[in-house]
Amino acid sequence: MPARPLSDETQQLIQAVRAALADRSDVDERPLFGCWAFFVDGKLCVGVKRDELLVRLPPERHREFQEMQNTRELSPGGGMQGYFWVEPNGYASAAQWRRWLDEALAYNPRAKASPRRKRAAAPAAHTGAARPSLFEDDG
Repeated sequence: MPARPLSDETQQLIQAVRAALADRSDVDERPLFGCWAFFVDGKLCVGVKRDELLVRLPPERHREFQEMQNTRELSPGGGMQGYFWVEPNGYASAAQWRRWLDEALAYNPRAKASPRRKRAAAPAAHTGAARPSLFEDDG
């Protein structure tokens, strides 16, 4: 099933993050779990889903960010310490926008990179006896 097209609002937010990170050479972007994710130095830093901004922040400050208005935890059960969704009212001003990006970028050098998943190995070539043909006429 094809992915749903991104709304204009989402595309604008993605473009704003892209522009904010444009001076860096260590940025990679790709879809991740239903959002558009920006990786800095191989580590998730910022993401966009609909009109919300996903930011990766210092886990030791989780409670501080949790109590702020216009934020909500990525994982309310507490399994993803330091990951927060920021609602549009939380990044509406230039100062708010810059704060979230600065916080995420400041934490990034200390963040742990998720290990890359290994690709499945290609099936080994068959070296045993010839298998019988699936077709009756082959002999």
